Amino acid sequence: MNMSSGNGQPVIRRLSEQVVNRIAAGEVIERPAAALKELVENAIDSGARRIHVRLDRGGIDRIDVTDDGCGMSPDDLLLAVERHCTSKLRDETLVRISTLGFRGEALPSIGAAARLTVMSRLHNSDSAWAIRVEGGVVGEVEPCAGPPGTRVLVEDMFFATPARRKFLKSPRVESSHAENVVRRLALSAPHIAFRLEFDQRVVLDLPVQDMAARVAAILEAGHADGLLPVEGQRGDLKLSGFICAPSVHRATANGQMLMVNGRPVVDPVLRTAVRVAYRNVMEHGRHAVVALSLDIPPEQVDVNVHPAKTELRYADSAAVRALVIGSLGRALGTGAGVAGVRPDLLQSRGSSSARIWYPSERSADAAGVSARLAAPLDAPGQPDAGLPPGFAESTLPLSALPAARKVVPDGPGQPAADDMTPAIDHPLGVAVAQVLGTYIVSQTADGALVLVDQHAAHERLTHEILRQQYLGGEIRAQRLLLPEVVDLPARQVEALLSFGAALARLGIEIEPFGGTAVLVRTMPALLGKEDPVGMLRDLAEELEADDLANPAQADALDARMDAIIARMACHGSVRAGRKLTHEEMNALLRDMERTPRSGTCSHGRPTWLKLEKADLERMFGRR
Repeated sequence: MNMSSGNGQPVIRRLSEQVVNRIAAGEVIERPAAALKELVENAIDSGARRIHVRLDRGGIDRIDVTDDGCGMSPDDLLLAVERHCTSKLRDETLVRISTLGFRGEALPSIGAAARLTVMSRLHNSDSAWAIRVEGGVVGEVEPCAGPPGTRVLVEDMFFATPARRKFLKSPRVESSHAENVVRRLALSAPHIAFRLEFDQRVVLDLPVQDMAARVAAILEAGHADGLLPVEGQRGDLKLSGFICAPSVHRATANGQMLMVNGRPVVDPVLRTAVRVAYRNVMEHGRHAVVALSLDIPPEQVDVNVHPAKTELRYADSAAVRALVIGSLGRALGTGAGVAGVRPDLLQSRGSSSARIWYPSERSADAAGVSARLAAPLDAPGQPDAGLPPGFAESTLPLSALPAARKVVPDGPGQPAADDMTPAIDHPLGVAVAQVLGTYIVSQTADGALVLVDQHAAHERLTHEILRQQYLGGEIRAQRLLLPEVVDLPARQVEALLSFGAALARLGIEIEPFGGTAVLVRTMPALLGKEDPVGMLRDLAEELEADDLANPAQADALDARMDAIIARMACHGSVRAGRKLTHEEMNALLRDMERTPRSGTCSHGRPTWLKLEKADLERMFGRR
């Protein structure tokens, strides 16, 4: 009910300090994990070398954060629980912010919604001091026992705001949010040891580490050498970090650890850039696993957008997106055999997890992949001579590919008995057999077995050649002897015709042929005798379903072109069920090793899996 004067006019009045703090708490402290974030950020800013976090029932009942940082004096404690008091903000223009916290809202907001106790001791002091805040009511500063540093205890979260408390999730869900917060903050400070306990159970115990080891521990990606390093620079912007191979992914974006100037963020600009970079090498609907750090001049980014300080505003968001997409694209542009997935066949049937695998550094062929990718192709006399660096002279058809090494057969299509072990240490080994008409089995020099999906692998090879030819404007069109008429729904016809100019650059020349049909006059020569009807129908369905497919927008057009090329590659690739010779199988393996992004097909599925000798020995009980 509005307060009003005698004449009915509303009266403006000043809210009490307790009500103001409770309103502010609704923005800053939306759940226990948000309170925990503020407390751990304070601990990091204090110069701590070790931070210990304990939670009961996901932080609903109790949050306990202890650090060995600089500590606070009694006068500091009084100011710390007062709104908008901070020791961290030295630049009142809010431009050069070098700490995680700076708003001075966290402790008073927590104290307004819960029972807060702060105990602290300076390193040169003989005693510690404590202050309590309950529902916004501040107590006296009193002496207490305690080591140097600060301990913050939060109990009965939201007891003073019951409406907020009843909307909390289960302790399990709140614990999950809290763990995610600690993991992100621990990643931003590898020089600090972290220990996290839930209901007296240790969840995380990290020593002081270098960044590679901390990333591997936080992402749970095995050893640090199982990560792809990322480095990139664009003007004053610098990007660094580590990412997992495309075949390692998750159902949510919780595996994406993003930092800007050392601050963990949940930033839509960065997340969108990561999604775009992985879009054509990862299964649809899955999310990449990355740990990235962006360094940007402080005057080019605003961190004071939201009280939680996890959303940012950039002066040039397009430059940030370009840097992330380009840097990740280069890191992902390796050939198959350099990074992939080793399946753990000893896991339960319902498990879908997989571990990252990297080849031995002694592999001469693996070490030379990057050099080959950078070398220009010299293919005189070839009609399609503008192929991308590092590609074989011809990838299609398979029968035209050169054999990777001489195979002396004992019989038609069979390898020699003494030729089952490769003499050259190729990352994907040398072909041994084709099984089920679909999979190539090969053996590496160190005794590992590699399985390759021939259709998925060939699809990626075709995709990359088409893509490079498209970017270079060199896709050759082949005119059909008899133009094909493709009947489609009116909406799909409209979608295809709106992309007519772009499709022409891909070698597909179409024109309207009545209200519900298009006439196809040319097809890309690289696809050979591919049926244009089926491919045009698939392309039309994709374009109609994609709400971002706007031919007037260059960014949207470029994004759609790669998806269209992926569909063309799928139609033009060797099918499962086709019998291959050993020469063709080995040629396919060598091309995979040289071709960027060939660890996954155009739809993001893995093209190869590796089973180490040790894995086989464990499965058969030999070790």
